[in-house]
Amino acid sequence: MHSLRIFKSLAFALSLSFAGSAMAHPDQAAAEMADAANAFLATLKPEQKAKATFKLDDNNRTRWHFVPTEMHARHGLSFREMQQDQQHMAYALLASVMSAKGLQKSAQIMSLEQILHDANPEGRFARDPKWYFVSIFGKPSAEGTWGWRFEGHHLSLSFTVVEGHIASITPSFWGTNPGKVLDGPRKGLQVLAREENSARALAQSLTKKQSAGIFADKAPADIITKADRKAKRLEPLGISAAKMKKKQVTQLWGIIEEYLRNYRPDIADEALADLENVDLKDIHFGWAGSLKVGEGHYYRIQAPDFLIEYDNTQNNANHVHCVIRDLKNDFGDDLLRQHYEKHHKK
Repeated sequence: MHSLRIFKSLAFALSLSFAGSAMAHPDQAAAEMADAANAFLATLKPEQKAKATFKLDDNNRTRWHFVPTEMHARHGLSFREMQQDQQHMAYALLASVMSAKGLQKSAQIMSLEQILHDANPEGRFARDPKWYFVSIFGKPSAEGTWGWRFEGHHLSLSFTVVEGHIASITPSFWGTNPGKVLDGPRKGLQVLAREENSARALAQSLTKKQSAGIFADKAPADIITKADRKAKRLEPLGISAAKMKKKQVTQLWGIIEEYLRNYRPDIADEALADLENVDLKDIHFGWAGSLKVGEGHYYRIQAPDFLIEYDNTQNNANHVHCVIRDLKNDFGDDLLRQHYEKHHKK
């Protein structure tokens, strides 16, 4: 049944755990990502490599944020410090794990920094599309355990590989300022349009009997989990999928797929696999704030172990923050713990 497929896959979606016999052979996505990481590292000079690489257990691996770098000093190698061929190899590393859609969104988010700079060149923050950092933790290998992050203002993508398998693709943060470009040659560009519009359509479809789906008249000022190292488990506000009509469940599925299809097809397909025996009453969609375009709003989709948050309240509701969190396995915590217990008992 389609509604079961949606949510039975989501327990898999954010942890991407490969337990038992599945751990016997490395997967193609992890192997190709390792190849791309090593190809990138091969282009670096010793001083660049020293900036780009860290031990797997370095605290910087889980020290993430989405604010400008002046507010959160980042460690890693920035595009500013790369030659053009090295920048291409960094993009190739990102392409090894993202879909065409995800790459497009990433590049467009980075490009918005130029719009912010042009609007206020003497502003508080140095807006620069090249102020994005690559950090690699551990030694990339097809069957190894390692991780890496691609991060700058409004974009933070973390990946963890355990024993040759992608153990985690979260935290995964996407933001846009402006949410929709209001003037200039790129007027009308709205990078995260589907994330907003599809959720608003679902909220607008709720009937009076489903009024619990809109749980507050005012949206919170930002995503509630912020950039916390470990995302808190929020109260499951809103309406459960079990109380939705079939069309609404399909709409909810579309929102979730919009987030997960940012990743390469095999990762996304695995995440959206047909998992059975998940109770729809434990999956909630909740909207807060106005249903009108241009007015502050927020929504979240949550289940016991995962959370999607979206907030658009700043700059007259033209400044978007959205994130995917795995409440059990961000940064591959769960599988890394098993790995260390197995191989590093001391």
